[in-house]
Amino acid sequence: MPPGKYGMQEEWEKEWDQQIGMEFLLPTGIYLKFPVSPNDTIKSIKKMVWKNASSEALFSALGDPEAYVFTCINQTAEREELEEESRRIRDVRPFMCVLRLVAREGDRVEKLTNTQISLLIGKGLHEFEAQKNHEVNEFRAKMRAFCEETAQERQMLPWQQWMEYSFPCELEPCCSPCGFGRVKSKNKKKIFINVKFDACDESFMVQQDPQDLPVALMRSALKKKAAVFPTLRQEPQDYTLQVNGRWEFIYGKHPMCQFKYIFSCLRNGENPYLTMVHHSAIHKYQEEQGRMCSQLYKSRSLSRPPPLPLKKNTSSLWSIREPFYIHLLQGSRVNAGEGMKLVVQAGLFHGSELLCKVMTTSEVSVCSEPLWDQKLEFDINVADLPRMSRLCFALYAVIEKAKKPRGTKKKNKKADCPIAWVNTMVFDYKDQLKTGEFLLSTWPSVPDKSDLLNPMGTVEKNPNVDSAAGLLIRFPNIRPHPLYYPPLDKLLLAEHLLLEICFALLQYLKLKEIMDNKNSTEFFEDEKELLWKLRTEVRDRFHESLSKLLLVTKWNRHEDVVQMVSLLRNWPDLPAIHALELLDYSFPDPAVRSFTIACLRKLRSEIHVASVSLRFGLILEAYCRGNIHHIRLLTKQNEALGKMKALSDFVKSGSQKMTADDLKLCIRQESYLEALSDLLSPLNPSISLADICADKCRFMNSKMKPLWLMYNSGAQGDTVGIIFKNGDDLRQDMLTLQMIQLMENLWKREGLDLRMLPYGCLSTGNKMGLIEVVKNSDTIANIQRNSSNSAATAAFNKDALLNWLKSKNPEDKLDPAIEEFTLSCAGYCVATYVLGIGDRHNDNIMIRETGQLFHIDFGHILGNFKRKLGINRERVPFILTYDFVHVIQQGRTNNSEKFERFREYCERAYKILCRNAMLFVNLFAMMKAAGLPELTSFKDIQYLKDSLALGKSEEEALKNFKVKFNEALRESWKTKVNWMMHSLAKDNRP
Repeated sequence: MPPGKYGMQEEWEKEWDQQIGMEFLLPTGIYLKFPVSPNDTIKSIKKMVWKNASSEALFSALGDPEAYVFTCINQTAEREELEEESRRIRDVRPFMCVLRLVAREGDRVEKLTNTQISLLIGKGLHEFEAQKNHEVNEFRAKMRAFCEETAQERQMLPWQQWMEYSFPCELEPCCSPCGFGRVKSKNKKKIFINVKFDACDESFMVQQDPQDLPVALMRSALKKKAAVFPTLRQEPQDYTLQVNGRWEFIYGKHPMCQFKYIFSCLRNGENPYLTMVHHSAIHKYQEEQGRMCSQLYKSRSLSRPPPLPLKKNTSSLWSIREPFYIHLLQGSRVNAGEGMKLVVQAGLFHGSELLCKVMTTSEVSVCSEPLWDQKLEFDINVADLPRMSRLCFALYAVIEKAKKPRGTKKKNKKADCPIAWVNTMVFDYKDQLKTGEFLLSTWPSVPDKSDLLNPMGTVEKNPNVDSAAGLLIRFPNIRPHPLYYPPLDKLLLAEHLLLEICFALLQYLKLKEIMDNKNSTEFFEDEKELLWKLRTEVRDRFHESLSKLLLVTKWNRHEDVVQMVSLLRNWPDLPAIHALELLDYSFPDPAVRSFTIACLRKLRSEIHVASVSLRFGLILEAYCRGNIHHIRLLTKQNEALGKMKALSDFVKSGSQKMTADDLKLCIRQESYLEALSDLLSPLNPSISLADICADKCRFMNSKMKPLWLMYNSGAQGDTVGIIFKNGDDLRQDMLTLQMIQLMENLWKREGLDLRMLPYGCLSTGNKMGLIEVVKNSDTIANIQRNSSNSAATAAFNKDALLNWLKSKNPEDKLDPAIEEFTLSCAGYCVATYVLGIGDRHNDNIMIRETGQLFHIDFGHILGNFKRKLGINRERVPFILTYDFVHVIQQGRTNNSEKFERFREYCERAYKILCRNAMLFVNLFAMMKAAGLPELTSFKDIQYLKDSLALGKSEEEALKNFKVKFNEALRESWKTKVNWMMHSLAKDNRP
């Protein structure tokens, strides 16, 4: 077929409500054709079919409409049953305008749930079944049983415990904001809280100490109510407090000032608004969720997967002192240039550690199906294979470079041209050493990568089996019966008696020196021997340095593995900061992973990335199975995101210049108003987005035309804004904002509140996502431009920022605004320096009317600064211009006291981060495999180690920071020149 668009794709992409002729095939053999609206639901279309079929022959044979379901061919050329009848035909997007009505088979509730889960995770559940993979099937069966059992147990909890699961408290690290705590200590200042009773119009203003527990406030509110409306005696234990207009609750044994909402009100000088909700209302909501779960769980058999068969006729893996080997048979679909030779490299790895010498095949001529049929024997015995051994392959072509003239002694050099790579585990998920033939679909190599093998890559095969190059390998049958890696209890039984060690003073001092060097992950041989020799001392005295001991463990000697696993059984729990490091791919051993997971739990991935799509899809399915009630809320959010993308595509692909009025007209269509209203915010699920305000919506003028959408939130008439971006990868912004949030938490725990503003940011798909609109704020660029007649001089107007703050904060409000600016400026100076955030022009720095400064747009991190014609555009460690200093000093050049206080904030904040340096390094190390453009290797993390002075004393680190601080101040004129050039290139004034 010639290239072009086929089917109904273009019709479904149109935004206007034009009638489309649909054809219907009925099970009675009757054919119908009539027009429908693209916004009609499947349910309403079914009613039309019955109405039209009533005048046709054999209508009486049809019977009940609920006994039938529509099927269609979807955009991926697969047959799809349309069980979710609330969907619009426009959202279904059948390939052709033909629907077939068939008798419903199987369990409808089960099918409907499967359809909803498939739509939510972006992957059809039939794709899991099509894998015909025993591990996938067993995982799904076990996880489903576990999740459903857990969900049922959860519904039986008392309402208070159910609340703890469904609506966990949102707490600050410390109990009171800076400033408020100082006032309270002098005169025990109380605050006024507006308390309303659920299902009642009356509200009461209650005066309460913010250090009191929530139960004290409820008791005071009930007393006030009883004084006005004498009723039956009510106890505060029968109620809980809800933030007005939000799904956010205040309960438990935490002081009220520690709850994020109360904390925010105290800091901003506002009165909190709360609602007293009776436990009967909570019970009702809990029972509603329970009904949704039980309806599904009762609809299917509660049978559990059969247990694994007992292992018979097995040998001890450790008894086999023979070299491990495999056969490389042949390749398939290999594409390389003529005149080249094809070679395969194979290596055995445990995490990032190479277990033995890499093996290389002979060279064969280029063809689509090259034949090697070669045995690759590794220099490691079968007995010494670690449980998590992975076999890594690299397929590459070799081309001879130009021959040297005769008489030269140098040999002809060969250049390697990487083609593909693939990894596979040596043991299967049942701990059995693999045997037999495996066809491995490879992944394309990165051309400029120096290492051919990719042990950090996935062990999943490339799902594009029809186009990817393949390698056919065979694992040998070393014994006539299966070989299993010994289970943990056997490891412990096999443990050798530990040798008694006399700890000489010199040895202990040397050990302490190694442990104190936080930056060291590479050791000399004598250091490795000492660490291993004194491993029990490491456990007892330096247990937080477990990662160092794991790095020196010889995982290719099973005797050492036994002793390490045994030692791990009695290892003290690690703090989360140190446990995070063990999630790195350098520590793949199952016993290590189990120990780590006992300390912390979390996972994040991307469903659209093929290498992790299967694993992540299975986890998402398991979550949905255990939270059936959440599917409806997620489906609503998913539908809204789909409409936002359609709007964005409409704006970006307009054949003529689009206007904000065109966008508003589109939003006002019934299908858009319905889809975009009445949902929970994906950025903060405690906030309800009640109605979209079409009149206040617009799109921004930047390259990707982000949508600016405004909502009524339903809380005291507040509006909430979100930005929808289509075409930008927001994952790096998410990571940076999470790090800034972490910094703020660490500072607050030390009593330092630097007024950071890590606004909401969420990547919702491939190059799509949402950003929170920070109200009552503007960019430094706009403030400077609006106060100057010329864009060229705007950046040098040092009074613009202070004058703007004065206009927004008259009289006694100015000093608090300047204090807010000072604190937040200190926080962002330190944060941007430590994280190496680049592209800091004046359109990427904003300020709220309250004085709170914050940074946006984190496309360049870890010192990856922008360059122009090979010249570094950013030549300062962080942004500290003289107009910032002018605000900090309250417009007085001789106000050095204020500036020195600002400097102290910066130094104190930096020292706190240095004390937690390994936490940041570990978190970034875990993200190496996420595919972020500026975080792909340990070299990218080196900037972070340098900025946090890892391995240096606190005095040395602070000395280095003072140098950077003075440099930022001294060289700030270069920043102003950069801002001037940016202002000339872009003038945002209306």
